[in-house]
Amino acid sequence: MSKKSITKNYIYNLAYQILIILLPIITTPYLSRVLGAENIGIYSYTLSIVTYFILFGSLGISMYAQREIAYVQDDKYKRSKIFWEILILRFTTLAISMVIYYFTYVNGTQYQMYYKILLIEIVATCFDISWYFQGMEDFKKTVFRNTLVKIISIALIFLLVKKPEDLFKYFVIYVVSNLVGNISLWLYISKLLEKIKIKELHPLKHLKPTIGLFIPQIAIQVYTLLDKVMIGAIIDDKSEVGYYDQAQKIIKMLLTVVTSLGTVMIPRMANTFANGNKKQIKEYMKKSFRFVYILSIPIILGIIAVSDKFVPIFFGDGYEKVSIIMKLISPILLIIGLSNVIGSQYLLPTKRQKEYTISVVCGAVVNLILNACLIWKYGAIGASIGTVIAELTVTSVQIFYTRKDFKWKEIIKMSFNYLVASLLMFVVCLIIGNNINSNFVSLIVQVIAGGSVYGVTLLVFKDNMVMELLDRVKGLVHIK
Repeated sequence: MSKKSITKNYIYNLAYQILIILLPIITTPYLSRVLGAENIGIYSYTLSIVTYFILFGSLGISMYAQREIAYVQDDKYKRSKIFWEILILRFTTLAISMVIYYFTYVNGTQYQMYYKILLIEIVATCFDISWYFQGMEDFKKTVFRNTLVKIISIALIFLLVKKPEDLFKYFVIYVVSNLVGNISLWLYISKLLEKIKIKELHPLKHLKPTIGLFIPQIAIQVYTLLDKVMIGAIIDDKSEVGYYDQAQKIIKMLLTVVTSLGTVMIPRMANTFANGNKKQIKEYMKKSFRFVYILSIPIILGIIAVSDKFVPIFFGDGYEKVSIIMKLISPILLIIGLSNVIGSQYLLPTKRQKEYTISVVCGAVVNLILNACLIWKYGAIGASIGTVIAELTVTSVQIFYTRKDFKWKEIIKMSFNYLVASLLMFVVCLIIGNNINSNFVSLIVQVIAGGSVYGVTLLVFKDNMVMELLDRVKGLVHIK
């Protein structure tokens, strides 16, 4: 099997990851006004509940499956065998989770109508085989196949969701679009796999290693979902969940850009490790760190500079608290970006699962303690503080475990150009924001001027990554 371009796969995966969250991002300004903060809070709260059941039903199968497929990319029989074994295991565990969810939440609960609709979300997860294509480093199919589904979903939201009472319609559109998108990937499978006799399949052999990956998955979800559950459980006003969720949507969209290279690099790292090329792994790592710096640092300072102008335009009146939360959470773009490189791109593909697990468990414990202490008094703001400190804990532990693998002083020094350029951009954005009264005009000028200052400063510094990008562009122009 020929090696695919990392650049192309990054672009495909970036498009796919953005597509997953594109629907709520595009529709958020509309839905925040039509449904209101409380209904958005109910949606986020109930969805976070079902996500836990999906998590427990999925175990650590997706991450494990992607890695295992990557190890045997070039052997059609082996990858076919692994595919069917993992699929059987995944269907079984999700079916068990679905039964427990049904008897726990679907009957006699406050939001039982919404919980019933969310049953479809668990079914949709059963049919999700994107892990196979990721393991094969084939991101193109998942992008184009899901694009049409998402576009239709967006159209249906604007056509059908007109008032607060239409919240259930929003639920239906969300879960059905996920189901259709996942089923559509099956159209390719028959050509990519060969038939395996049932007696040759041993799905249970994958149970133990997936449970090993399940522990860090639980820990990660503790500080990505439990905060919403705890806000909803502790604070009577569900608007607090809505504020927190809206801020998270923006941050997660931006985080997708920062971490999307990681999804491409995981199978590449696993395959490189299987071939014993440690030197190449370290070269990939350096590029990944630089990639995180060049994107995350300016985005963080950009959010702090423009959020007061952005929030009223994007969400409408009554969402002022979202701006504060966005500023507080923004550092996770750099923190998670680094932990994605260390943990997902290095520790897991090189089978150092124990260190990865310890790091995320530490983060989960810190987050749980801080949430319990802060949410009851500070609500969504308290959860935001807990999230940042928890993510910082994860990254710090991972840096400790890899202190002998990488020269961390050199890696930190790599951020200098981006930090200086971002600070200059930040100052320019603040000056513009303080001198232009119109939120819309100010935001447009801030983005254009800030981006220009950042880019020109890196050109002046002759930054390695920028120079390399320019050389590639020149090469493409020359070819044409």
